[in-house]
Amino acid sequence: MGSLATPLSFLVNTLLSLYTLAVMLRFLLQKLGADYYNPLTQLVIRATDPVLRPMHKVMPAWRGFDLAAVVLMLILQAINVVLLALIQGVGMLDPFQIPFFAAIKLITLFIMLYIFTILVQVVISWLSPGNPNPVLGALWTINRPVLDPVRRAMPNLGGIDISPMLVLIGLFFLNLLVQQLFLPTFLLRL
Repeated sequence: MGSLATPLSFLVNTLLSLYTLAVMLRFLLQKLGADYYNPLTQLVIRATDPVLRPMHKVMPAWRGFDLAAVVLMLILQAINVVLLALIQGVGMLDPFQIPFFAAIKLITLFIMLYIFTILVQVVISWLSPGNPNPVLGALWTINRPVLDPVRRAMPNLGGIDISPMLVLIGLFFLNLLVQQLFLPTFLLRL
């Protein structure tokens, strides 16, 4: 495949990762009790319902845990790993490696989701301070569990909140660490 391997890998990884992120966002919004009528929540539900609704009939939620969403995320990333291995010329992977690499890719996507949502929350708060934004409410619901512990540990800096910056540094470090320790080279080239 040669010269088409990298662009094709990029396309496959991007499309499968974006849909996985939508499912992950739905899982988090549901688990953290976000407003169901929030425009961001409605967008995510509409994007993921065609696939998750039939899965929910087979795998209902268990103690408030959306098992179908987790299974779908793992399946999407397993497909991603297999396709990337084939496109990059690695060939078929050991069947035991596929779920492991899929889980690691899911962890890195989870970290990247938090990086993205924190950055968007910060930018929106800078551009329109004091103005209510419905997207900001959903993002606040997602990011609160990560930002609040850092905010509580921070000394008073006179109204300046640097907790998002500290959390982002920690998340970037964690993402690099997980990728370098657990992902093979063909999955890191993208």
